[in-house]
Amino acid sequence: MGASPTLISSVQRAFRLLEAASAHENGAPAKQLARETGLPLGTAYHLLRTLVHDGYLRKLDDGGFVLGDRLQSLHSGGLGQTMIGRVRPALSALRDELSSAAYLTLYEDGEIRVSEIVDGPRAPRVDLWVGFEDAGHATALGKAVLRELDDEERKDYLSRHTLNDLTPHTVTTAVELVRRLETASLAPAMTDLEEYALGTVCVAVPVHSGSMLGSIGVSMPRSRLDRLDEIRDRLVPTAGRITRTLSLTM
Repeated sequence: MGASPTLISSVQRAFRLLEAASAHENGAPAKQLARETGLPLGTAYHLLRTLVHDGYLRKLDDGGFVLGDRLQSLHSGGLGQTMIGRVRPALSALRDELSSAAYLTLYEDGEIRVSEIVDGPRAPRVDLWVGFEDAGHATALGKAVLRELDDEERKDYLSRHTLNDLTPHTVTTAVELVRRLETASLAPAMTDLEEYALGTVCVAVPVHSGSMLGSIGVSMPRSRLDRLDEIRDRLVPTAGRITRTLSLTM
């Protein structure tokens, strides 16, 4: 049985919105995107909210919409896509064992981008209300990557990114962020203790493949804060196996 006409038309409208948003590097508001695509404003709002929720678009502070981390990851291609395919089973295992959403980020073209999320009904993902490209300083996944960069690369990254105050716990100065990266008690694991979103904590560790750098991690409710050591002890060997597998097969 084929897809219904209603579903097909919804997909087509979503693609039109993505195409329109891609033409505005600095973002465009919903009304403008609705006008450019010829969609009723209500329909455009509904589809835009869905695309933001799924990570294909990102909503800026001024209300404009730009392409999101998940869509940009589709362009990584080559080694990046191969890496994702080989990491996904490990992410699924982490999700099932720890009852936590599991994530992969890759450091590409000087940006930290979410490349894969494995979640489920018992392991919901964190609401990506701010794109990871603008929140590396506030996420365990981002900090796990930043800790691995050399001084020059890290300074370059920090010079291009504002350390936005996302919650009352977010570190917003480069000096303090670097200090915490270098003195992390769970290193090489990094944590996000409600720095990206209130009520959520995360643990992440780096993964490597040649010149490719990324991180894997999990998110969970704050109520599981006492399990950080246990989760680190699960993530570190998983990252080691991923790194060895990629090094042997690429």
